[in-house]
Amino acid sequence: MSDPIKHECGLAFLRLLKPLEYYVEKYGTAFYGLNKMYLLMEKQRNRGQDGAGLANVKLNMEPGTRYISRYRSVDSNSIGDIFDKVQKRIAVAVAGNAELLKDVYWLKKNLPFTGEVFLGHLRYGTYGGNTIEACHPFLRQNNWPTRNLIVAGNFNMTNVDELFGELVELGQHPKEKADTVTIMEKIGHFLDEENDRLYYELKEKGYTKKESTAEIAKRLDVAEVLRSASKKWDGGYAMAGMMGHGDSFVLRDQAGVRPAFYYYDDEIVVVASERPVIQTALNIKTDQVNELPPGAAIIVKNHGEVSIEQIKEPLEYKACSFERIYFSRGNDRDIYKERIELGRRLIPKLIEKINGEVDNTVFSFIPNTAEVSFYGVVKGMEDYFNQLKFEAISGKNLNEAELKDLLSKRPRVEKVAWKDLKLRTFITQDSSRDELVSHVYDITHGAVNPEDNLVAIDDSIVRGTTLKQSILRIFDRLSPKHIVIASSAPQIRYPDCYGIDMARMGDFIAFRAAVALLKERGLTGVIDEVYKKCKKQESLPDSEVLNYVKEIYAPFTAEEISDKIAELLTPSDVKARVSIVYQNIKDLHLSCPNNPGDWYFTGDYPTVGGNRVVNKSFIFYVEGRKERAY
Repeated sequence: MSDPIKHECGLAFLRLLKPLEYYVEKYGTAFYGLNKMYLLMEKQRNRGQDGAGLANVKLNMEPGTRYISRYRSVDSNSIGDIFDKVQKRIAVAVAGNAELLKDVYWLKKNLPFTGEVFLGHLRYGTYGGNTIEACHPFLRQNNWPTRNLIVAGNFNMTNVDELFGELVELGQHPKEKADTVTIMEKIGHFLDEENDRLYYELKEKGYTKKESTAEIAKRLDVAEVLRSASKKWDGGYAMAGMMGHGDSFVLRDQAGVRPAFYYYDDEIVVVASERPVIQTALNIKTDQVNELPPGAAIIVKNHGEVSIEQIKEPLEYKACSFERIYFSRGNDRDIYKERIELGRRLIPKLIEKINGEVDNTVFSFIPNTAEVSFYGVVKGMEDYFNQLKFEAISGKNLNEAELKDLLSKRPRVEKVAWKDLKLRTFITQDSSRDELVSHVYDITHGAVNPEDNLVAIDDSIVRGTTLKQSILRIFDRLSPKHIVIASSAPQIRYPDCYGIDMARMGDFIAFRAAVALLKERGLTGVIDEVYKKCKKQESLPDSEVLNYVKEIYAPFTAEEISDKIAELLTPSDVKARVSIVYQNIKDLHLSCPNNPGDWYFTGDYPTVGGNRVVNKSFIFYVEGRKERAY
């Protein structure tokens, strides 16, 4: 992606279902779970580079011994930092006595992260500072194990203000108005209520306080706690939690916006944000990993019972299509095929844009995540060349030289841009900084001729800043006559409010292009009308709010907006003609049929809170406020 955006976090949950002695005997280590957690987190590094966290609960510990461990880090190598700390603690504790590494009783009593329940998190911050305090898992502590709560998730709530207000009405005093804190306190409130209910029920039956503690651990209804806590949640989420006595869960939102995959057998339960991560960590096949249904939770009781419980009534399935286009690693079997298809479906538009001059066109991509879609373009162009060859050969008597010349024709494919690791733009003057930014990619000299078109594939174009400041200038140094940037995603027109850092209307180049067209054509009254309609809805309940921002785009075709985007993004010193081509919505869905969520392209939000967010974002744009709309 030419415009790097902060996006979805990564989640990893693991529960060992056998006593640790079992893993020592079968796998030769008491750290089987810890080693698997390292793999689950490391293989999701792409999902969170702002920080990481790891928490662990030990089962059946004696009073007076620690049973919860948590490390968090905002180090540049946060995963490595966490596991290095764990490893050093182990190495120091067992120095000179390797036998202790297999002494389960001693390990659990003396070392952190030697328990059976693990929760890991990779953070990509969409909001808030990059501090330890912002890193998951979050911990709500209590002296009763069944009231301890550890929470981490991949989510954003559209109605956090409402949820925060409910906590205040309950008499609580949350320490901050942040999604994670608010959600944790909401679950914690109903966890306390469930504890109270069970305690008084057991007290009436003659149980002592000590006996009640153990009995509550057996009877605690995690599903009911989640149903009560999540009644008014509106957003996209994969939410994980552990209680101090060992009960645990992962809950997915009603529309399936955020991803969650799981696997379990008689030894282990694993949940992660991406399917191939589980496959790699456990060496299992694709069809052994299941997708957690929308609105459902996988719940593991402290005694090891595993169940899938429906917590919230499912909405229309709207799994995030950006997962397929960009966010998830491309080594998932289906995602790889879908990205190939996204590239292939660009071919008709590209051929039209270059006026059929395929012999004078070089195809490339913007490193590095657009590579698979680029392969799709290459495959599509190979098919197109084969069709041209077939038509040229059919019914004609070609001599050997003509036939060899014809069969030698193929798409011209080059890697024309190479991204430098980190080029520091330390000079403060704008002109000097822009000059340095224009060199963040290096070029392959001689790959393009002056009579050539240069087609470069990108995942998506959000703001267009990097294209304007560097990439187009870099490509222009190759001296093509025409530069075509092709996005495998459609135009991003609306904010995302479910975990992706795309919050402000004014940031989107598609929106800026639509506004520019309205002004050019004397239609500025549309902006005023949409603003008035959005303001009138501010006091309405979310269920009655409509997305009036769609009217900003309504007067124009997608091609008109694309042409205006190309005009806005072309630097004045670029000599080549510049065009921008976007995927259309129909081809997106044909390429990614199982992830139909497209609200950032269409404005069709999967939950009622989405329309409020987009209207609020537009209001902030018109009023010149740089705030986020959620």
